[in-house]
Amino acid sequence: MFDGGDAHTTFDDAVANMPAALQGKIPKGAEHSPWQLLEHLRIAQWDILEFAINAKHKSPEWPEGYWPKATPPDEKAWDNSVQAFRSDMKRFTKLLMDDSTDLFANIPHGDGQTILRQALLAADHNAYHLGQLVLVRRLLGAWK
Repeated sequence: MFDGGDAHTTFDDAVANMPAALQGKIPKGAEHSPWQLLEHLRIAQWDILEFAINAKHKSPEWPEGYWPKATPPDEKAWDNSVQAFRSDMKRFTKLLMDDSTDLFANIPHGDGQTILRQALLAADHNAYHLGQLVLVRRLLGAWK
């Protein structure tokens, strides 16, 4: 599910070849720029994963901690965010594939969540916002 494909675009396809000049643009009729969507994806996936594995994790404040300003802070920000998202996706996948991970056990510091629930939440959230990213790219004329 994390790799995408089948009925969904992949993360790599959704973020590939995004023109720097359009990363911070909010097209008419949309609420977010490509940059905001990418960063929201990164932050939310990181937060869901960290909650699953770290009892001391503190989530960002909602909504400001999950939605950045419209434009990237510098020209390397897009690539850095893409790499961080991929890194957390690999960490999540490793957790799920680890034979010692009980997908159905309650997370000790949670209130009924399981690793499986967190994985499904992340996959669903990613699919939703990747769809938005593709739509925003289409509106900006930056989709294949």
